[in-house]
Amino acid sequence: MARSTERTEDQGDETIHHVPVLIVGGSLVGLSTSLFLSRLGVRHTLVERHAGTSIHPRGRGNNVRTMELFRTAGIEPGIREAAAVLDDNHGILQTPTLVGDAGEWLFKEIDAGGALARFSPSSWCLCSQNDLEPVLLEHAGRLGGDLRYGTELLSFDSDSSGVTAVVKSRETGEHTTIRADYLVAADGPRSPVREQLGITQSGPGDLFSNVSITFRSRRLADVVGDRRFIVCYLTNPEADGALLPVDNRENWVFHAPWHPEQGETLEEFTDERCAEHIRRAVGVADLDVQVTGKAPWNAAERVARSYREGRVFLAGDSAHEMSPTGAFGSNTGIQDAHNLAWKLAAVLGGWAGEALLDSYDAERRPVAEATSARASARSVEHSHPGFAPPPGMAGGGGGGPQRGILGVVLGYRYPRGAVLGTDPDAPVVPERFELSGEPGSRAPHLSVRHRGERISTLDLYEKSFVLLSDADHPSGWHEAALRVAATMSVPLTSYRVGSSSDAELTPEDETDWATAHGTKLGGAVLVRPDGFVAWRAAGADPDAESALRQALSTLLALV
Repeated sequence: MARSTERTEDQGDETIHHVPVLIVGGSLVGLSTSLFLSRLGVRHTLVERHAGTSIHPRGRGNNVRTMELFRTAGIEPGIREAAAVLDDNHGILQTPTLVGDAGEWLFKEIDAGGALARFSPSSWCLCSQNDLEPVLLEHAGRLGGDLRYGTELLSFDSDSSGVTAVVKSRETGEHTTIRADYLVAADGPRSPVREQLGITQSGPGDLFSNVSITFRSRRLADVVGDRRFIVCYLTNPEADGALLPVDNRENWVFHAPWHPEQGETLEEFTDERCAEHIRRAVGVADLDVQVTGKAPWNAAERVARSYREGRVFLAGDSAHEMSPTGAFGSNTGIQDAHNLAWKLAAVLGGWAGEALLDSYDAERRPVAEATSARASARSVEHSHPGFAPPPGMAGGGGGGPQRGILGVVLGYRYPRGAVLGTDPDAPVVPERFELSGEPGSRAPHLSVRHRGERISTLDLYEKSFVLLSDADHPSGWHEAALRVAATMSVPLTSYRVGSSSDAELTPEDETDWATAHGTKLGGAVLVRPDGFVAWRAAGADPDAESALRQALSTLLALV
């Protein structure tokens, strides 16, 4: 299918705006979708009913995989600058009061000992949604994204060749008809798009509710002292809650339990009640507390039973809801967007078949199911305020509150989808965490020299397939890749790895790249634009060109 272009045409009294992709929703996932599509040259329009980005400090945990994606997209420095005020906040504290030295650290460092550097060039970043979204907005707009805030989706109809949507400017009341090849619904947990499509959900459903209270307190910083936590769970049974710093000085957020199932209303959360609850939870009866805002939220565990209906795709909270403990939900949503973006670019660009888009559901939905279960288990482990887990919902077994987190964040796999050589029945999150180049897994990170510059191999994966082959024991894979790229019109870049003069990539510290990627002398590894291993050859092949051509044709649904 040839890529369609953005255009506007008049049909009588009606103006129709044509665009390859329409994104509904302009929060973290919608903006990330815009960013990733723009990086790949895909024209699109985003509509968001709110007038601007989030104003409430929430969704602050950006895990290492998400930061890798933002690194490749060129915006990691901007995000870290926006997050600088919380650079020194790392641990999670659980205590009955902040007075004295009571309580325990569930963990004090996210990356104790710096072990994460073995696996990634990035690291976790504590950046609240209200600080992150403006960075995404700026970059997506700079790259040419058509971002329409204060614009509401009124209706849409899907047919075999595209989607026709009617949107309304909430400022002027003007209606616009948009004709798109595809629609991405990033419109939140109560997604009107998902509801219209009739896509049902699986999972336990509602878990608990909280009211998020923003407040100012200058004296609280003295009470906290040098305890630089990400979140502090205060466990006083008469005033429990979660305390989160905004600037470590005078701006704070407190999550107070809310029980609507017991008839408790939001109107009962007066400023006076909230302030008194915070004082009792902290343990300082005369603490200065000035409530500046309140926002109710509901934690749930649900996953849509399908991520695709014809020309429409679900992403983020419209596709899955998760307990907020661990910030898995927003990260999973951003990674949804990244997975979908390159596939839309491939189909719209004419170098993949329409069936490639089916792999989005096959890959991302099982990840959401596994991750949402882990998020709920983590809420049990952390005794999240207001959460009374149902019988049978355990905390994940032995090993402590951090058990298996890196495996969920970096080690998840795609047993089915646009991958070759996988076990389709293998678990999405293996029991043992390792990144060894297996098809369906995130490609290993290696520090290499490229044109005199030190980079990570992960920096190579964004706009094309990448073939890595052995420079020191050449077996024809590099030359085969060059011929395939020239004749198939598939974006494919080939790098020889090793210490010889022909090598484009030279590993640092004499790392054996082949062993790291699970191949032998003369082998090759094919990595997708999203950084996941699509296929690999253990060694030489007498007809490397045919093998590579066949692999790409199958992966891209061209056969």
